Amino acid sequence: MPNALLTPAYPDALDPDKVGEYAAAAKAGGGFVWDEVLEYRVWCHPERGAPDENDGDDYFYSFATYSEALECHQSVQGSEEPLALILQREHINEPNAGIYEHVKTERIAEWPVEFLRRPKRAENTIPDFLSPNAPPNRLEILRGIAKPLNTRN
Repeated sequence: MPNALLTPAYPDALDPDKVGEYAAAAKAGGGFVWDEVLEYRVWCHPERGAPDENDGDDYFYSFATYSEALECHQSVQGSEEPLALILQREHINEPNAGIYEHVKTERIAEWPVEFLRRPKRAENTIPDFLSPNAPPNRLEILRGIAKPLNTRN
């Protein structure tokens, strides 16, 4: 069982009753921002030693909490570290390096759970990021690894 003092605090799933009902196929990463966690997934690979529960194909277990997913991963040989299935009500697309677009279409994506350390999207997160007056460290701010630079002396 994971040690609660050592297990990072990640948000629980938005609706625990829907955990396990989402399609296996999802976007992978990207979008820079997140709105909700839908579930945590632990992917299992029979070719890496996981029990063969899907005719040799990969499969996943779904959980409402990160700690449950981590416990599963630690107990199932051939499993991956937990991933977060997230809802992005809006996100940022980067079609070319340094070119960003505000996308207002919902999407579901699988993210490494570490990405949830980024601040959750707020109403002005994307407009502030895309603003011509955005600070030069805007990516670091979005990723939660820097605070806005103080522009006053």
